[in-house]
Amino acid sequence: MSTPTPDLTLVVPDLGPSGPVRTIGARTFDFSRQVAIMAIVNRTRDSFYDNGSTFDFGPALRRVEEAVEQGADWVDIGGVPFSPIAGPVSEQEEVERVVPLVEATRGVTDAVISVDTFRAAVAREALRAGADAINDTSGLHDPTMARLAQEQGGTLIVCHSKAAPLTKLPSPQYEDVVTEVRGVLADRVQLALAQGLAPERIVVDPGHDLNKNTFHSLEITRRLGELATLGYPLLAAVSNKDFIQETLDLPKERLLAGTTATHVFCILQGARILRVHDVAGAVHAARMTESILGWRPPARTGHNL
Repeated sequence: MSTPTPDLTLVVPDLGPSGPVRTIGARTFDFSRQVAIMAIVNRTRDSFYDNGSTFDFGPALRRVEEAVEQGADWVDIGGVPFSPIAGPVSEQEEVERVVPLVEATRGVTDAVISVDTFRAAVAREALRAGADAINDTSGLHDPTMARLAQEQGGTLIVCHSKAAPLTKLPSPQYEDVVTEVRGVLADRVQLALAQGLAPERIVVDPGHDLNKNTFHSLEITRRLGELATLGYPLLAAVSNKDFIQETLDLPKERLLAGTTATHVFCILQGARILRVHDVAGAVHAARMTESILGWRPPARTGHNL
C-alpha cells in the first residue's frame, strides 16, 4: 500500500497568544528560531542506550557536566524506566535516585532541569530541589501533576502514552495514529489547563515508540507538522529509539547518523526541543539547521571575505 507524501514545507509553529518566547527556569528560548537540546541522564540500571552507565551518582553527575559543556540547554533526569520489564522501583527509591542529582545539577548549571516521572510526590520533591519542569511520559495519568507544576512555578511536558504507567501494551492499534495522538494531546492539555496550569508552562510530546510500533513512529515523524499546530512547543524524543534501529537494521551503537537525520527532519516539521543521548552531535545538527534557515548567524566568518 502506498503512503501519501505529506506536505514537507518548513513548519514554523504558531504558539498562540503566549507567543514563541518562553522562559523555563533561568533560560529564555525563542522557539520561532531556536531549538533547545535536552540531554538525557538516567539513573536506571538498564537504560536501553548505555546499559546503566549513569546509574551511580558519580557517573550521573559527570554526564550532566559533560552534557552542559557540550552545549545542552536542558538536562532531563530520570530514575524509573518507561518499560515495566525492569521491575518495580518504589517511590522512595525513585526520590533517592533523582533528587540528589537534581540538587547537584542545580549547583553546576543554570540549564533547565526536568525530572522524568509519573509520580506527583517525586515531582514535588524534585521541583523543591531545583528542577524547573516535569517530564510526565504517562500522558498526565495523574492530573494533579498539572496543579503541582502551577503551584511550584514549573513547566509540564504532556506526553502521549496509551497505557497506564509501567503497563505493557502489546500490539497497540490506531486507525490514524497522528489524528489520535493529536486528539489525546489536545485533551490532556485541556485537562492541565483545567487544573490551573498556565498555557505558557506547557510543552507537548507525541511519545515516539511509547505504546507505538515502528510504522506508527515513522508516521508521526512524517506528519509531525500536524502536531506542531497544537499551539505549544513540541518536543521530539526520538534519539536512538527502536523505530530508528528497526528501520536501519543496525545495532544501537551505530544509530547516530539515523538519529541525526531524524532530528533535522523533526526541526523542519516544527519540533523545538530535542531529547537526546549524543549531546554534541545534536547541538551541531541543530545549530547548523538554524543557520541554514537564517535563524542564527555563523559563529565565525572569514572564508573568501
